[in-house]
Amino acid sequence: MTRPSFLASISPSTLAHVLLLTVVAIWGATFVVVKDALQDASPLLFNLLRMSLAFVALAAINRRQLRDLSRRTMLSGMVVGIFLAAGYQFQTAGLARTTPAKSAFITGLVVVFVPLLTVVPALRPNGTHAPRWNAALGALLAFSGLLLLTTPAGTQLQNVFTTIGIGDLLTLACALAFAAHLLSIAHTSRGIPVAQLATLQIGFAALIMAITLPLGGHLHLTFSVRLISALAVTSLFATAAAFTIQSWAQQHLPPTHTAVLLTLEPVFAFLTSLIFFHERLGRRSLAGASLILTGIAITELLTSPAPLPAHPSS
Repeated sequence: MTRPSFLASISPSTLAHVLLLTVVAIWGATFVVVKDALQDASPLLFNLLRMSLAFVALAAINRRQLRDLSRRTMLSGMVVGIFLAAGYQFQTAGLARTTPAKSAFITGLVVVFVPLLTVVPALRPNGTHAPRWNAALGALLAFSGLLLLTTPAGTQLQNVFTTIGIGDLLTLACALAFAAHLLSIAHTSRGIPVAQLATLQIGFAALIMAITLPLGGHLHLTFSVRLISALAVTSLFATAAAFTIQSWAQQHLPPTHTAVLLTLEPVFAFLTSLIFFHERLGRRSLAGASLILTGIAITELLTSPAPLPAHPSS
C-alpha cells in the first residue's frame, strides 16, 4: 500500500488558507517590486508588458476552454477588462509618484468603495442587499485614515485636497476603478467559466493598455534584471497564477476567512517596503494606515450573506 503524499493529507480548507495567504503576500510584495522596476520602464508601458505576458500564459493554460466562446462571454470579458485596465493604469501611474506602503493602503479602499457604490440600486448585484451600518462606519474610518496618511501635519481643512499628492489621488482613482471592476464581475460572470472570464478580461485589459499607452507621456524602457524579474513576478505569479489560485481557494473558504486574509495585503506591502526601501511611516501616517485597515476590516468582516468576490489589487 502506498502512503499518501503530504499534500494529499492536507484538507482543502487548510490548503486554501495557505495558498491564499501566499497570494496575498505576493500581492503585497509586488508594490515594492513594481516601484523598483519603474526606474527602467514608464508606468503604462510596464503595465502593457505585464498584462500581455499574463494573457499569453493564461491563454496557453486555458486554450481548450477558449475554443467555444459565446457573444455574452466576450462582452463580459470586454467590460470587466476595461475596468481592470483602468485600475492598473491609475495604480501604476500613482505608484511612480508615491510610496509602496501608501499605494497599498489606498488601494485597499476598494473594499470600502464597493458597498458605498451599491447604495445605487442599479449597481447592486442580484443576491446582495443595500449597504448596512458597517459600510458607513468603515467608510468614515477609512477616509479619516486616508487624510492622515496623505496630508502633512497641520493641514488646514480648506487645504486638505490641495495638499494630497498627485500619486495618492491617482491611486484613489485606482481604488474606484477596481471597485467598478469587482461590481462588473458580479453583474456579468454568472454562468461563465472562470478560466474563460479570467483569460478574456486580462486579454482585453492588455488591449486597452495598448490603446491608452500614449496617454502616459514619454516612454522609456531599459531591459535589466530587476525589470525582467518584476515582469515575471507580476505577470506569471501575481496575475496568471494568483487569479487561478484565488478562484479555487475562495470555493473552500468561508467569506470571513477570505476577508481577513485579504486585509493583510497592505501590511505585507508595508513590511516589504520597510525591509527593502527602509520606508517608515510617521505617527500620523501610521495612525492613518491603522484607521484604513480598521475601516476595511469592519466593511469586510461584517458583509452580507452573499458577499462580492474579492479583488486582486496589485
